[in-house]
Amino acid sequence: MNIQLIRNATMVIDYAGKKMLVDPMFSEKGELASGPMPAKDWNWKRNPLYDLPISVEEIIKDIDFVFLTHLHFDHWDKAAENALPKNIKIFVQDENDKKAISKLGFTNLEILGENSNFEGVKLSRTKAQHGKGFILKLAGQVCGMVLQHPTEETLYIAADTVWYGEVEKTINAYKPEVIIVNGGDNRFIIGDQLIMNKEDIYRTHQAAPKSKIVVIHMEGVYHNMLSRKELKEFVDQKSISNSIIIPEDGEKIIL
Repeated sequence: MNIQLIRNATMVIDYAGKKMLVDPMFSEKGELASGPMPAKDWNWKRNPLYDLPISVEEIIKDIDFVFLTHLHFDHWDKAAENALPKNIKIFVQDENDKKAISKLGFTNLEILGENSNFEGVKLSRTKAQHGKGFILKLAGQVCGMVLQHPTEETLYIAADTVWYGEVEKTINAYKPEVIIVNGGDNRFIIGDQLIMNKEDIYRTHQAAPKSKIVVIHMEGVYHNMLSRKELKEFVDQKSISNSIIIPEDGEKIIL
């Protein structure tokens, strides 16, 4: 498989000859509003924080299908809506998201299930918990995905989730060789974390010590608290740097 981090949670993944786009946010730097105050920076910053590393045209070229884990602004935006062809195949998490995307004119939508399929690639919906405490109710629903094919290693896209029991259950059930986690420790001035922090990433490694763990959703939007530099120092201290991959925007990873 070939995984290319575009920016934040946006990825292009080549898997078993199919090309999947995940959570497209195509807005230009600073084009989107900031939102609630982040946990450790008293200056509101407009999103996204950086420009795309490659053009939208290059990103969407030859895409076979799209996976939307949920519809927060940093996973789906107006620029993506305008760029993608209205007949492209899109997998969404539930009926609410399907209705929302359908209203935008997209016609080829499917709710991801536990036994979905795209041209021979098995796609399985996985549970996710987008935060802790009261912030979880505000964050809403999200899902992840496991991809399986006889010619590829099993891939688990955890999506916007903290470490909790269902993530461990997914790892135990599917035994993925590759796990992609959103690890920017996103937080606002009030409430707990929204996605994985460095300790959650370490717990993921402990649950799957032989797996390669790719950490994304870092330094893309203003409320990301964990930097790549800090995470690299942490995994070095834990002596797990051989298992943790921390790509830069635009970087391709071949596994």
